[in-house]
Amino acid sequence: MKFVESFHENNKLITNLVIMKAEQVVGVVGMSTMTVRPGDTSVAQGVNDLPVVSTNNVLSLMESACSASIIEFLDFGETTITEKFTLEFSGAVGVGSEIHATARCLSFENNILIFEVQVNQHARLIASGQVTRKFVERVSFMARAAAETMVAERPQSSVS
Repeated sequence: MKFVESFHENNKLITNLVIMKAEQVVGVVGMSTMTVRPGDTSVAQGVNDLPVVSTNNVLSLMESACSASIIEFLDFGETTITEKFTLEFSGAVGVGSEIHATARCLSFENNILIFEVQVNQHARLIASGQVTRKFVERVSFMARAAAETMVAERPQSSVS
């Protein structure tokens, strides 16, 4: 799969093109599983005083299922990043519980993948939602992130 990314280099527009078709990925399903450990809880992460799986761990499990569903379609150097998500909780689970995430690709357009996601403990629904992920080229993305971090951390000069 090749993705679309346009940028200017030496005053030339450089564009990579998407070769993968929506029919290849729409409908694919990925799964991910975790057993909740004490450090995975909201209380351990300082979110609240409840020893249940934290929201960020549920989201990470969902993201992992999304990635698992499309991994075979990625070329070397390509990956996806989460751009947006919605999450609705229907239940909670504590330490020692095994939970499973499933992600099904609903659409692929303009480098954007939209997934329907669910987390279950056996047949009981824990959370559901939607995750939007974007294709990126790994090296370019990391170079851009490093440059933006350097700029953000640069000391501000004071004007007298």
